[in-house]
Order: sequence, then C-alpha cells, then structure tokens
Amino acid sequence: MELEETNRTNKMLRAKKHVDELKGFYIHLLVYILVNIFITTVTVIARINGGESFGEAFFSFASFSTAIFWGIGLAFHAAKVYNYSPFFSKDWEKRQIQKYIEKDKKESEKYSR
Repeated sequence: MELEETNRTNKMLRAKKHVDELKGFYIHLLVYILVNIFITTVTVIARINGGESFGEAFFSFASFSTAIFWGIGLAFHAAKVYNYSPFFSKDWEKRQIQKYIEKDKKESEKYSR
C-alpha cells in the first residue's frame, strides 16, 4: 500500500514538473512573439524614416535577426520540453547501456577464468 502511494506521489511530482516546464515554454513563446513584433515594428519604422521603402525596410536581415537567433534558442527550449532529441533518443541510450553491460560482462569473464 505504501509503495503504491509513493508511486502515485512520484507520478504527480513528475506531472507537475512537466506542466511547469510546459508553462515556462509557453511564457517564453509569448514573450518571444510580443518582443519580436515590437522590435520588428520599431526597426521597420526607423528604416522607413531613413528613406527606405516599406519593402526594403521590412525584408532586410536587420528586421528579423533578433527573431532568427532567439528562435533558435526557443526551438531548443521546445525540444527540451517535448523530449525531442534526434541525436540521443531513448533507443540510443538503451543501445549504449547494453553495449557497456556486454563490455563489462566480457571483461569480468576474461579475468574469472
């Protein structure tokens, strides 16, 4: 009975932690959108006042550079929250663990003979 209650408590704590991480990501996403709208608007207006056309001002790298680089960081945040790891997946972890278990087993057999 105690073990069951401990498991339930652990599941609740993990679920709460995941919800907090998800909430943090959504806040990050909202701030990203609002700040980048503001920065892009100010940049475009300043460039238009500098003599550029709307198209030149809007489609310049300077208008979106903050959004691009911050977006890379946001993508990594999303990958962490949604447990997306293209390089170190759960299958990869299992294969590595199995590899080291077998290596250790061979080493111990080598010295036990």
